[in-house]
Amino acid sequence: MRRAIQLGKNGLALAAPNPSVGCVLVVNETIIGEGFTSPFGGPHAEVNAINAVKDKSLFTKATLYVTLEPCSHFGKTPPCVNLIIKHGIPRVVIGVLDPNPKVAGNGIKVLKASGCEVVSGVLAADCTSLHKRFLTYYQKQRPYITLKWAESLDGYIAPKKEARSKNPTPFWITNRYSRQYVHRWRSEEMAILVGTNTILEDNPKLTVRDWVGPPPIRILLDRYGKTPSDQHVLDGSIGTIVLTEKPHAKKVPKDTVFEVLDFSKPLAQQICNHLYLSNIHSVLVEGGSKTLETFIDADLWDEALIFKGVSIFKNGIKAPALSGECISTQSVLNDTLIHLRND
Repeated sequence: MRRAIQLGKNGLALAAPNPSVGCVLVVNETIIGEGFTSPFGGPHAEVNAINAVKDKSLFTKATLYVTLEPCSHFGKTPPCVNLIIKHGIPRVVIGVLDPNPKVAGNGIKVLKASGCEVVSGVLAADCTSLHKRFLTYYQKQRPYITLKWAESLDGYIAPKKEARSKNPTPFWITNRYSRQYVHRWRSEEMAILVGTNTILEDNPKLTVRDWVGPPPIRILLDRYGKTPSDQHVLDGSIGTIVLTEKPHAKKVPKDTVFEVLDFSKPLAQQICNHLYLSNIHSVLVEGGSKTLETFIDADLWDEALIFKGVSIFKNGIKAPALSGECISTQSVLNDTLIHLRND
């Protein structure tokens, strides 16, 4: 199962909105086939693992280890349980159950009805961590929310305005290796969200450039429609959602949609509801401070990734105050990365 979890991590960047599942087939403690979920629309992990087995006669002696309950419904691909039964695999070991109402225990039920021995709950905590986005989406009806920001050594998320360039460009607090970490995380999340001030001050692209992987859907929180049309986020290069107070009256860029929210009411839950209905399973909230605090104040966050650089600003925009369980603290050259979980 540990190998299956390791395999499942390989598909995080491309499988979404499907869960990135890992699967291993074993005979006499020897792995005979393994696989993970293909990019969305392609074969599931079980199919890839079964197809990797060279000696097909070994299926009737094999145990299949899989991080998530095999599917039992037709989607873009046929049910995995049908393939397991077809090949006569006698034993299936599962990490966690699938909360999708289309499965939700039915995969196990079908396997058992065919005479297959099923064991579940093996390394459940580790498998839950692997599938945290997928599980949160179905169990809490919202995306998995990760907060991310960088702050100076004295706790500022940005310097005072006078210290910045007159042209909208990012003011880097961290080193390039820390920024590469961020691009890796972007590739693993379905969406990235920022507020208007971040757009106006930094003109960010919000893409994946320092890592290999797909760019997340860009989500811009822009109540009054202040974002100039020549900003990177409105270049039409990738999918973009603008959450605003009123519909956009101007020409809409390619692959960009404008959605109306009621900014006079609690905002974080409205955003979560909209992303849930849009089938977005995870979002990386990158700021600025007001946007981050919107989710913190509503207690709508799951993890936080906080970089602390070595610069001292003395004044500026204070970084958000956040408490949670510290998962890890590590050095990235001269930066410190603090990883928190909402407890």
